[in-house]
Amino acid sequence: MIEWFARVGQGTRRSFVEIGGAARLLLQLLASTPKAFKRFRLISDQVFFLGNRSLSIIGVSGLFVGFVLALQGYYTLQRYGSAEAVGLLVALSLVRELGPVVTALLFAGRAGTSLTAEIGLMKAGEQLTAMEMMAVDPVSRVLAPRFWGGMIAMPLLSAVFSAVGVLGGWIVAVLLIGVDAGAFWSQMQGGVDVFADVGNGVTKSVVFGLTVSFVALLQGYTCKPTPEGVSYATTRTVVVSSLAVLALDFVLTAMMFSI
Repeated sequence: MIEWFARVGQGTRRSFVEIGGAARLLLQLLASTPKAFKRFRLISDQVFFLGNRSLSIIGVSGLFVGFVLALQGYYTLQRYGSAEAVGLLVALSLVRELGPVVTALLFAGRAGTSLTAEIGLMKAGEQLTAMEMMAVDPVSRVLAPRFWGGMIAMPLLSAVFSAVGVLGGWIVAVLLIGVDAGAFWSQMQGGVDVFADVGNGVTKSVVFGLTVSFVALLQGYTCKPTPEGVSYATTRTVVVSSLAVLALDFVLTAMMFSI
């Protein structure tokens, strides 16, 4: 019984230490923001690395999500004689929910893992330690540009996902099924509000970008400097980021609909 209490106490203490370390790293990243933006070239390179190289998977995924939404929406709305509203259904589903969430999950699997592996390998190769020996802060020089690069790239990728998804919905609904094109676009334009719908989606994508980027950097920065440690941190990035995105999506949706 005493051993059980000891293990519980050790686990609780370890959890508080991890939470404290994560909060400290987040504060360091935020405090390093001015220095990071003075070297904006580093941030733009990370936007290219994280965003441009993720365009293919984001575009293809958005296209097929639009296909599925149009098919499911048409056959559901057809029962109520509202098949022309399929464009509105596709647009609202993408800009409010599926665009930010699915993009964040794909971003965590593609860009988040690469960030964790990159930082973890730099730690295993003692490059971060060498920078500290040369009086160079690795947080402001290495982590902060990647953190802000992920935050900037995420909303842009979400916008691309939603735009391509709407295009996919138009292809299925108008070209394949035969919904009137004018009704498709007019229902969408009349029902989607820029601030209430698009603005909420942008807010979600920014929060998700911050979360995924921070989790990826945290796992890489705190991993054990061994091949097994880097591998475990990469896997943990996907799991923790995905769960955090889904949990935050519920919280943000509840807040947005309650305002």
